Amino acid sequence: MKSTAEKVLDAAEDLFAEKGYDATSLGDVADRVGIRSPSLYNHFRNKDALYTAVLERLLKSFTEPLTELLDQPVTKARVFEWLERVIYAHHENPNFARLVQHAALSGGPRMTEVIDRMVRPMFDRPQDDQTEMDLFILGNPELQPWAVMAFNNIVMSYITMAPMYQGVLGLDPMADESVKKQVELILKLAHLVMGDDLDEFGA
Repeated sequence: MKSTAEKVLDAAEDLFAEKGYDATSLGDVADRVGIRSPSLYNHFRNKDALYTAVLERLLKSFTEPLTELLDQPVTKARVFEWLERVIYAHHENPNFARLVQHAALSGGPRMTEVIDRMVRPMFDRPQDDQTEMDLFILGNPELQPWAVMAFNNIVMSYITMAPMYQGVLGLDPMADESVKKQVELILKLAHLVMGDDLDEFGA
């Protein structure tokens, strides 16, 4: 059975993802949990502390695969494995993409932390750290930052725009079969960006 603190974190995560930091009050969180607002202060000293705890819990799911990727030589095969892990992580934790989108658009708190821990490591590598991945961005390593941004945008916007796609297409973009299709498409795009022959991948 979940503790009250865990229930508060779950409710706050949903609300921050739905409404953003500024539009979410501690009263909203307390109402969703079914407790009185003053009781929240037994677990979190203020809204900022609650938001930080929510973000920390989510970040753990997304920084771990990237840390593992960068701890060893970055080969194409390992990049594809990382991409697949990240896609499934987003589908298992859709609130992260929604929360980050709110924060990016409204200048919400802790964005510097998100950038430093999740985004910057994908761009900031020493110049002498030439990996196999660097050599296969359409024959032009200078395009790598744009490739990283493009794939990150594809994955995260898929999550945040899923309700619209469901209404237009009449299917659930978050269903297991839909996720498999998204993984298939992104891996094919990754092979294309890296200059691979797609025939062997069923393109």
